[in-house]
Amino acid sequence: MHDVDCVVIGSGFGGAVSALRMAEKGYSVVVLEQGRRLQRDDVVAGGRSVRRLIWEPALGLRGYFRQWIFPDVAVVGGVAVGGGSQVFAGVLLRPLEATFASPDWPRTERDWHQALRTHYDTAEQMLGGAPNPARGLQDALLRDTAQAMQADGSFGGIASQAIYFGQHGEGVDPFFGGEGPRRAGCRHCGECLSACQHGAKNSLDLNYLHLAEKQGARIVSDTRVTDIVPQADGRYRVVVQGPAGRADHVASKVIVSAGVVGTVSLLSHCRDVTRTLPSLPRALGQRVRTNSESIVGVLLPKGQIANQDGAAITTHFYPDARTHITQNRFPSSFAYMRWTCGPLVAADTPRARRWKTLLAMVRQPGRVWRNWAATDWPARAVMLTVMQNVDTQLALVRKRHPLMPWRTRLTTQRDAGTPHSLAFIPQALQAAQHLAQVSGGEAICPLLESVGNKAVTAHILGGAVVADGPDRGVIDARHEVFGYPGLYVVDGSAVPANLGVNPSLTITAMAERAMSLMPAKAPSQGHASP
Repeated sequence: MHDVDCVVIGSGFGGAVSALRMAEKGYSVVVLEQGRRLQRDDVVAGGRSVRRLIWEPALGLRGYFRQWIFPDVAVVGGVAVGGGSQVFAGVLLRPLEATFASPDWPRTERDWHQALRTHYDTAEQMLGGAPNPARGLQDALLRDTAQAMQADGSFGGIASQAIYFGQHGEGVDPFFGGEGPRRAGCRHCGECLSACQHGAKNSLDLNYLHLAEKQGARIVSDTRVTDIVPQADGRYRVVVQGPAGRADHVASKVIVSAGVVGTVSLLSHCRDVTRTLPSLPRALGQRVRTNSESIVGVLLPKGQIANQDGAAITTHFYPDARTHITQNRFPSSFAYMRWTCGPLVAADTPRARRWKTLLAMVRQPGRVWRNWAATDWPARAVMLTVMQNVDTQLALVRKRHPLMPWRTRLTTQRDAGTPHSLAFIPQALQAAQHLAQVSGGEAICPLLESVGNKAVTAHILGGAVVADGPDRGVIDARHEVFGYPGLYVVDGSAVPANLGVNPSLTITAMAERAMSLMPAKAPSQGHASP
């Protein structure tokens, strides 16, 4: 049993911010991370081999890129020290101001856009935001697509990315006055989504977590939290399973930052299975958002290479006030995705798209084969991420496993009669069709979306949202769980609405705000040792 002031569960954007700011406020901090600390060899292998990339321990795969397949949505994310920052594209975008007008934002702040402004600034500075100077084939094609959709006025480069572009030379710390690690500039290799083997991407282990460890925080990797148990003295016992067996921690403050799926899974387990936190709000797992996201794309003609002339994402545009589109370059290990994609067809409804896709696959097998047989698929694939700030939602609920009824599992659920499909975004189909026309390529779409009607997202949000009361959410404006003093949720599950843009910067800004409201450790409290 280890006594500590603060336990942080997860080392992604919320957890990393929490670790540093709590350590700066005088607390002893332990960060518990399920994944491992990546070394350069791990990243090089993950960029080349899907077996070294994917995290699925049940199949013996212990990489750092995780996929969950639920009835309504497929979710991807990172499992490593640094969490999702290891596999994100470094995009640091602020949502449109209108996004914060949604009634889903609680009334505790009169103006969330204004309340987060300074925290956005801090987050962007800490993550090393810089304009991307590179342009390549994908950017030219996206510009032409924007023009075809009469939205070329909104087309532009990503103004702020968490990537060091080498403006200050190699082997220097350009961000923290020598307190940070030495860095190397971006080589525009397009492999951001399998982590950065060159150390140019500003993943969290190179900023927040690096500085947190300098402040005395301890990061324990390869550990899994299985329970959170309130103690008689007001503290919490965090039950931990690691390589050497069980090693519990007791802390007065516990910050859950395990990502949407991890956070909802852990807290629902504590409420419904072990019943150690039986009074957690019924709103837990509700108001989950996919960022209203769709993935579509084009396979370029043979001989074209579109993934070696820039970072993963470099340009974007807005075809309308609620829709945002970026392009994506993929590393070699993403070649497996060709087996998950089929032809994209024009359709007016999800049902029509499903049957038209299946008919196209039967009647035009050449379209299918050209995609599946493309051994150079990552080099030729130009995939678009289409996001919207419209209100679409589902729930993550815990139910009996259909094959092992003595166990429970997390699954998705939508209200009966919900009219809007999470996976069907007409603007996404239009964008892929225009991209195919301007490139001479062939439009493709994940079969999970077109046939399975499942949204595919790397930007899931909500499930333990900030709210005015426990009837609407799980945490208050200070990110403290209703009914459980000292227990906090600080990650993407706190975000109460679709953002319509890549959410990493917003999650970081909300974490900065939450930590700014956390009191410094009082001298009389003593000092627990991590």
